Amino acid sequence: MGLAAGTKLGPYEILTPVGAGGMGEVYRARDTRLDRDVAIKVLPAHLAKDVEFRRRFEREARTVSSLNHPHICTLYDIGREGDTDFLVMELLEGETVAERVKRGKLPLHELLKIGSEMADALDKAHRKGVVHRDLKPANIMLTKSGAKLMDFGLAKPAGLAGAAGSSSAPLLSAAMTSSGPSPASPITSAGSIVGTIQYMSPEQIEGKEADARSDIFAFGATLYEMVTGVRAFPGKSQISVASAILEKDPEPIIKAVPLAPPALDRVVMTCLAKDPEERFQSAHDLKLEIQWATEAGSPAAAPAPVVAARTNRERLAWATAGALLLLVALFAVGYALRAPRPASMVRASMNLPPSSHPPAGQDCLAGWFTISPDGRRLAFVASNPEGKYVLWVRPLDSLAAQPLAGTEGATYPFWSPDSSRLGFFAEGKLKKIEASGGPVETVCAASEGRGGTWGPNGEIVFAPGVYTGLWRVAAAGGTPTQVTFPADATTTQRFPSFLPDGKHFLFNSDIPGGGHGGIYAGAVDSKEVKRVAAERSSAQYAAPGYLLFMREGNLMAQPFDAARLATAGDAVPIGENLMSDSVRQLGSFSVSNNGVLVFRTTGTAGTKHQLTWVDREGKELGKVGEPADLSFPALSPDESKAVVHLRGTNGKTNLWMYDLKRGLGSRFTFSAADDEQPAWSPDGSQVAFTSDRSGNFDLYLKSAQGAGAEQLLLGGPGEKHLSDWSRDGRFICYYVHGGPAKNSQVWILPMTGERKPYAFLQGEANFEYAEFSPDVRWLAYTSDESGHPESYVVPFPGPGGKWQISSAGAVYSWWSGDGKEIYYLTPDLKLIAVEVNTKGTELAVGASHPLLGGKTGGENFIGLDFSRDGKRILIAVPQEDTSAPITLVTNWTVGLKR
Repeated sequence: MGLAAGTKLGPYEILTPVGAGGMGEVYRARDTRLDRDVAIKVLPAHLAKDVEFRRRFEREARTVSSLNHPHICTLYDIGREGDTDFLVMELLEGETVAERVKRGKLPLHELLKIGSEMADALDKAHRKGVVHRDLKPANIMLTKSGAKLMDFGLAKPAGLAGAAGSSSAPLLSAAMTSSGPSPASPITSAGSIVGTIQYMSPEQIEGKEADARSDIFAFGATLYEMVTGVRAFPGKSQISVASAILEKDPEPIIKAVPLAPPALDRVVMTCLAKDPEERFQSAHDLKLEIQWATEAGSPAAAPAPVVAARTNRERLAWATAGALLLLVALFAVGYALRAPRPASMVRASMNLPPSSHPPAGQDCLAGWFTISPDGRRLAFVASNPEGKYVLWVRPLDSLAAQPLAGTEGATYPFWSPDSSRLGFFAEGKLKKIEASGGPVETVCAASEGRGGTWGPNGEIVFAPGVYTGLWRVAAAGGTPTQVTFPADATTTQRFPSFLPDGKHFLFNSDIPGGGHGGIYAGAVDSKEVKRVAAERSSAQYAAPGYLLFMREGNLMAQPFDAARLATAGDAVPIGENLMSDSVRQLGSFSVSNNGVLVFRTTGTAGTKHQLTWVDREGKELGKVGEPADLSFPALSPDESKAVVHLRGTNGKTNLWMYDLKRGLGSRFTFSAADDEQPAWSPDGSQVAFTSDRSGNFDLYLKSAQGAGAEQLLLGGPGEKHLSDWSRDGRFICYYVHGGPAKNSQVWILPMTGERKPYAFLQGEANFEYAEFSPDVRWLAYTSDESGHPESYVVPFPGPGGKWQISSAGAVYSWWSGDGKEIYYLTPDLKLIAVEVNTKGTELAVGASHPLLGGKTGGENFIGLDFSRDGKRILIAVPQEDTSAPITLVTNWTVGLKR
């Protein structure tokens, strides 16, 4: 029977159970002396009577206490309370590798980082004479500070012969009398079976002495599972698993994961050698090999060396060989950029500035880099020294990148056919610039650009807005002409890409409500379009005849006949776990005309954010909870809770409720669609929000207590996006895309009487993001009626004048709790406060001043909300950028032939 909450073990108070295994039960507890949470491992009473179990328990204490390493769980204390023996250890917050693998294979950069940390931890343990003997995914915890090796319950000092239970006879007899374990979970036993059989080395199964090389075998099995998502030695029973470990080799990683670097395959297979003499002879050698694989990237043409026991001379030789291989890889990349068809595929990594991940709060969420048609240069978006996001260009044969002056706020860059110029969107315009720098020229208006493509005949096809269809315009400038015509006002057509004939182009179309969205082909001289694939993804043609697109996070290549505008054959993956913008259905990949492919896989950048309280000057006041893929907090009226967007593993956003005092979050909505844009009722009893669970964005309502199902508040035509709920509870305002007009409109939904909604702000411009003043006499909103978004205020319910609040552009705006200020966010993500006087019938606009110390907010503005007194701001702050580098592949089609 487990320990109840509140049980005291010396100065430690049990809080909640964490887990249990063959060697003990683990609890979360509070150290009342130091006021910190710890993990307590308790040897169960029925096992404490067993001399062997107590001996192992005491051994773990001695073993762990001798190890002091950043990637090994720290032992704080050991004690005994009555008949209860316990260990007090560091409380690790995160998930185990076993839990992480259930969500899918790990990206290469993440796997190599974990592998390097674990190899270093093993090296430390082995140097202290400690063999773990139960290394497996469930015993590696992934935390904010890195991976942590834990659970030394079966560890023993190296050289301790004759350990009880090391014989294999009991293992095999147990297997023959049992139906076997669940295939979903490894078999872990203590006593006669020492270790977890799926990760045990052949010598352990044969009853021989386990040494450091046995841990290396288990390490290899763990790495294999991390990269492939399956166990190296599967089986339905202990005997079938044991037989596989003794007699079979796992399927090569290269076969299971074609894009895995051969260097990693060789590392894992060396770890898994049947003969201990053929494995790495120390964890230190293993760590060096992983570091080599990390630094060298993954050139498919360059096999990684395999090392057993090394002398210093051998290490020097291999280091020299590694350096030569790197030079060969670099030469191959350079040659690939000059030769029409390289003889082999080369893969390499390219690091970009930390600020080069997608800038939050802007429309450049994934399409922020592009390779030039000649494969020589990469253009990308990153912040300059002043903190503004601009275009940069980096030659692939150089480590230096050049920022292009005058491109502030640039989104969705694309190249001219001759690779000399770049097109991009900024300030509500389609613009162009020489790739080497120079004056920026405006081509035409494009209020909310969604991608463009530059054809060989001097024309650009582009999406000037979300629901505008595609248009064409001369690259020299002029009046645009519409070339595609959406079926209705809720259909998007975006991210065009020319085909080789310079006449036809690909584009992505999204039709709400489950319509025939997908990848389409159009032509500059025809209104006809043809659906070429059902994938909801951006697409690009790649020579000599492939369609590249995203599917479930993977980059796919499918044979494509550009003359017939038709696919042929099956699509195959050529890249895994790519960054993407699921809302705009845009993937992070680009391909040149001569076979240079670039893409970027997911990392933690832009995904993990920490809810943080700051004051008006930007000084941190405290954190709330743990980092998560959250954004856009909305404070409850009493400021005790916040509803946030939290993105799930399916890429969809649900709402979570955070208790701001306890720092705990719980899921609030449970649909498989996108639930977003919450607004609290004035009394805090209900939350209204937007959801597309019906196939269209509509308004819903739910009790703030979480009880009961969500109810539809407002359906009907047009995509409805919630903005605010008035302080008196009488009105909800929202903005609509589609419906009677293509431009966004602000609508009002009365919450009394017949509840008949009506349009409040509409016209040729876009009207969005409205918010009521505290006294509900004014409405602030954003509009691009001047050519770019600005913040305005009008009387509510009208009529009356109109006052412009912002002076250099505004993305969002908020009222202060007392109605004496309006805060707005500039396009370059600075937060400005403007004094206003609303007592009369005329609005008086006063002085403005920057908040947060005048600093550019940058990625800090992935969402915020203000306390009623205006003294505190709750911000979702991104954590350290650890996103993957750009992966560059030359002659990528060679991988398809394999």
